[in-house]
Amino acid sequence: MVRAINRRSVVEAIAHHGALSRSQVARAVGLSKPTTSEVVTGLLAAGLIREAGSTHGTQGPKAVLYEVNDSAAHVIGIDLGRRWVRAAVADLSGRIIARHDERARLRSNQTLLDQIGDVARTVMREKGIDWPQVAQVVVGSPGVADPVRGVVMLPANLPGWERQGMIESIRARFEAPVKIENDVNLAALGELTQGHGRQTGDFAYLWIGTGVGLGLVINGRLHRGAHGLAGEIGFLPITADPEFAATRWPRWFASPAVQEATDRLAAAREMTNPPTLRTVFSLARKGDPLAREVVDVVAGLVARAVSTVAGVVDPEMIILGGGVGHNGDLLLHPIEMALRSLTPLSVQVVTSALGTDAVLHGAVGTATSAAWDTLLAESATSEND
Repeated sequence: MVRAINRRSVVEAIAHHGALSRSQVARAVGLSKPTTSEVVTGLLAAGLIREAGSTHGTQGPKAVLYEVNDSAAHVIGIDLGRRWVRAAVADLSGRIIARHDERARLRSNQTLLDQIGDVARTVMREKGIDWPQVAQVVVGSPGVADPVRGVVMLPANLPGWERQGMIESIRARFEAPVKIENDVNLAALGELTQGHGRQTGDFAYLWIGTGVGLGLVINGRLHRGAHGLAGEIGFLPITADPEFAATRWPRWFASPAVQEATDRLAAAREMTNPPTLRTVFSLARKGDPLAREVVDVVAGLVARAVSTVAGVVDPEMIILGGGVGHNGDLLLHPIEMALRSLTPLSVQVVTSALGTDAVLHGAVGTATSAAWDTLLAESATSEND
């Protein structure tokens, strides 16, 4: 374990500072020169770092420089949603080198499971990558994976996804190690490393789309809770209707208040079917006053969630994401106005910097970190052998 920790420290130092010599690595990580030399030699043998030229323009003999070998392995991140399935392959720096997006095939669980494997193989073929070169796959899915029971709990917008053996069925589509993570948690992690979360270690990512969820980052770390269910705020009684609040799945936007507002819009515009929220936001953006009334009702529900989170967690920032949450141009102002009447607490509300790619970036980042853990542990163990 100590050898693996030392190797991670060396890799992180080289990744942060750029190409370094052995003596520069020793100073950067605080290891002795003999220990540093041993670690560097082991990393070279494992192919995790490589030579990158030599020092020049200094007194004394030239020293070999070393850089991280980002192409030593690859990772795959997958965002599995109700409407889209997105996949990306990245190198060990987390840099995405290929991606593929396609509409979700929801005819059956089997169809969707097959699609997950298909999109992974599609991005691999684009770069000529084979399974032995893939160190980790991370799948972002609605719900919370329970590896003990082998099920996905509370997959609100994927009916049947909670059946027994689903986790093994997902893993069977890949020939590499697989982790299944909650999609909203991954979106929060993506925002932490590449979005607004870089500015603070305390924030909440509020996902508002087909389902509703929350990713909590406290002191720079994802907070999962005792059972992995932290952030399942779709089950909070946000609406004032007790019967609606007791429904099984988080369908805030099917609440009586939203339905009444959309019915008025549909009647006034002579629509044959109630408009979707996507249509509502489109009309509101064009200046339709009745559509803006619906937006205000939706913003009121979001403001209740924001005020609840602010009072319990006190985050520095709440980031809005998901299909509804991305409409910040229409939502942020009415949310701010509603918050003034709901709470005296101050909280900054912004829309996601990563948009619809937040889950995918979180999946890639999580896969990269897990891949390095595995590769460094394996290299340390193989040296012992």
